[in-house]
Amino acid sequence: MKDLHFLRLWDIYNGLLTNTQREITDLYYNCDLSLAEIAEEKGCSRQSVSECLATCRKQFEEYEERLHFLRILTEASLNASFLATDIERTAEAFPEEYRKKLTEILQRDYSQEIASAIEKNKDTLL
Repeated sequence: MKDLHFLRLWDIYNGLLTNTQREITDLYYNCDLSLAEIAEEKGCSRQSVSECLATCRKQFEEYEERLHFLRILTEASLNASFLATDIERTAEAFPEEYRKKLTEILQRDYSQEIASAIEKNKDTLL
């Protein structure tokens, strides 16, 4: 579970690492290489790889403590999930045609609309 937490932090904050730190953490967590394999590939000791991973973990925890991006994303995701669940439960009392339409809305992929809205409003959104 601790690795999952670290991976979620890595997804958010890896851009704040140096290239070397990013490569080492990617090799360890995403490519599942051992300390020895990474050390061999990077031409360094296992100890330095281990220290790099520990440093990155500490940095990510400090970033999250200050910025709270993981918490914000988790809360938004849970909010959307609870909202969808409530809508589905409420829709059970609706006539079939309305339930079908609500199901279509809940399952719809809005990624194109989101990308368009971001592009159109990037000066104010980003």
